[in-house]
Amino acid sequence: MDREGFRRGVALFNSCHFYDAHEVLEDVWRDAPAEEKRFLQGLIQVAVALHHHLRGNLAGAASLLARGERNIRSYPEGYAGIKLKPLREAIAAWRSALDDGAPLPPPRIEFCDG
Repeated sequence: MDREGFRRGVALFNSCHFYDAHEVLEDVWRDAPAEEKRFLQGLIQVAVALHHHLRGNLAGAASLLARGERNIRSYPEGYAGIKLKPLREAIAAWRSALDDGAPLPPPRIEFCDG
């Protein structure tokens, strides 16, 4: 996996530049080994979901959050250096907020090393 591109994509995500994060992560996904593709696809789907949310497409946001959650579900904690437990909890909170029409909690992907 392109670690530099991956970190740049996560930084864009954490800065709420979801469309740009999706573009950078998609470039990482293209060249990633097969075993990493589903994980990256899940992160891309979450980024696109939050982009849809910002643009008012709540149905698209909910659908992509669900798909993103499914794609990262089977990966172990710390996969690709990401704290997956807080990310999974955040996705569940975002899905719940969308269902309730509430504001989304702040998006953040955390690395294990900081």
